[in-house]
Amino acid sequence: MRCLICKAGWMVVLGIMLSINPRLQAEQTIEISEPLSPPGWALLQQQLLHANSEACRIFFDRYFDERGYLLCVERWGGDDGPDDAPENMLHWPFLHALGGAENVLTMYKHGWEGHLRQFTEAKTVDVPFARDGMYYKEFPVMFDWLHNSEGLTVFNNQGLSDPDNLKFRHRVRRYAGFYLNEDPGAPNYDPEHKIIRSMFNGSRGPLLRKATGLDWAGDPIEVGNRFGLRHGEESYEQMIAHFRDYNDIVGDHPSNLVSTSLALNGYMLDHEAKYKDWILEYVNAWRERMIANGNIIPSNIGLDGTIGGNADGKWYGGVYGWGFSVVIPQTGGLAHRNTTHLGFPGFMNAYLLTGDDRYLDPWRKQIDLINAQVKQVNGTLMYPHNYGDQGWYNFSPQKYSSNAFEIYYFSMQDRDRKRIGSNGWLSFLEGNNPDYPEQSLRQDLEHVRSQVENVRNDPTTPDTRLTDDSMRFNPASVRSLVEQMVGGLIGGKNRLVLHCRLRYFDPENNRAGLPQGVSALIDRMTGDRVSVTLVNTDPINTRSVVVQAGGYGEHHFVSVQSDGQPEETLSLNAQDFTVRLAPGAGRRMTLKMKRFVHQPRLAFPWNAR
Repeated sequence: MRCLICKAGWMVVLGIMLSINPRLQAEQTIEISEPLSPPGWALLQQQLLHANSEACRIFFDRYFDERGYLLCVERWGGDDGPDDAPENMLHWPFLHALGGAENVLTMYKHGWEGHLRQFTEAKTVDVPFARDGMYYKEFPVMFDWLHNSEGLTVFNNQGLSDPDNLKFRHRVRRYAGFYLNEDPGAPNYDPEHKIIRSMFNGSRGPLLRKATGLDWAGDPIEVGNRFGLRHGEESYEQMIAHFRDYNDIVGDHPSNLVSTSLALNGYMLDHEAKYKDWILEYVNAWRERMIANGNIIPSNIGLDGTIGGNADGKWYGGVYGWGFSVVIPQTGGLAHRNTTHLGFPGFMNAYLLTGDDRYLDPWRKQIDLINAQVKQVNGTLMYPHNYGDQGWYNFSPQKYSSNAFEIYYFSMQDRDRKRIGSNGWLSFLEGNNPDYPEQSLRQDLEHVRSQVENVRNDPTTPDTRLTDDSMRFNPASVRSLVEQMVGGLIGGKNRLVLHCRLRYFDPENNRAGLPQGVSALIDRMTGDRVSVTLVNTDPINTRSVVVQAGGYGEHHFVSVQSDGQPEETLSLNAQDFTVRLAPGAGRRMTLKMKRFVHQPRLAFPWNAR
């Protein structure tokens, strides 16, 4: 049964689908036929999607071979190593999921598969735990999550475009299983104390001894007149010296919370409760530790579950802890390497599952508590960023603000907005920066151009390149597209999932992303509303697009209003709806929505109904 309803300028097609399958729901299609001359931002978006896709092809052809292997010298280490190989394709999954060319998906999958074989075959001589392969069971043998997460930037977002791929689904479960103690050879998690037992962890389990410079830097390597190390070292001896003090890795560290993204992917496959239960158990344990430590996240949890238990009782101790400041060997200067903020992505994952503000509150309190330690130096207010035996230190004029932006993005509360300074995107969403869309798109286009120029002018050969050398020329530039099209936080590196307000799917081609020629601009976001303009820049062909509430269907559409008709509201009451755009047509719509009311899923909308 089908019927047409005309209301407030809408042409709405209600398709009531009767089926024995109870998951099939009533589908709503909004027909948009009024012409809209393509705005500048809409044409720039199409240009940027095309330029990104072509630039990635040029990059891939230069730096990967026919097997998907990165053309480089394979090494283990924190300076350069297996994690950097897939990081060469950082943000490519987002490019495809937004509407980039189909070959972007093909390339990054090929590069992922190739690097798995490449670094399973690659072995160390001196580093003891990687002598039988840097990867085991298609996963790093054991390393810290600052680096593990970088190596998973491609894989963990493959589900945005390819959630039904059998290899992907098997790997999702296997990788998560390393942290749910489903693999007896990888006892990373202690369920009694609710800790991951070491900063070094992976498919061969935790490293339960002090780490050495060799463990971090990898086997000896020729440097002079061959490699230009990206961290500034000029010799292998300086590489070892870089990691000289990176010893206290036993026990849990906040960066291990990034591993919850593996279990999140596992849960989003089929909603198996064990994955969600583990995420919330582990994050809740860290939340309780923050509260017990005065709303400052500790940087070491001992094997006995006590705060600072493997750092001489110091809550601020350990590698990458609050007090982790080390000497830069080539300059003698001091580097402050506190990475406790990397724990927040785990809390973001818990928030995605629950919408519960208690996963944000300790972090906002941490920011306020640290900035309350402000002092005046020569008339300038100075704020601390580290804590050691001497108390708070590493003062600077910049307030401590780690994760302040993300806290506001989730809460959308004024009290959290006040912690964020000037921001071009937020200013645009607040109606104060109308030129931002075109400016940011042009900046990304220029970055694509300059990166392709760098690729073409790169004089290196495969035997003079390390894994992170080509990474600096990765042309994928999608920040403006993620902000404008889906109202999202740019993912990758340490976040590993896409947090966004809307997502789009092309039903005619059965793929993720906006259909060819369709552009989208979100110009307003509040806690319960989002305003978006959809434009079909194609003057010849009609396009259909499925609009989903949230990156993984975690939100819910209540209603939609047509621009200029605020008194007329069309009820939606769904996680997604379809818009059918006539050639050259477009419209601005305001969607009322409830956030974080559904359990997130990887399935495409038409497979989830």
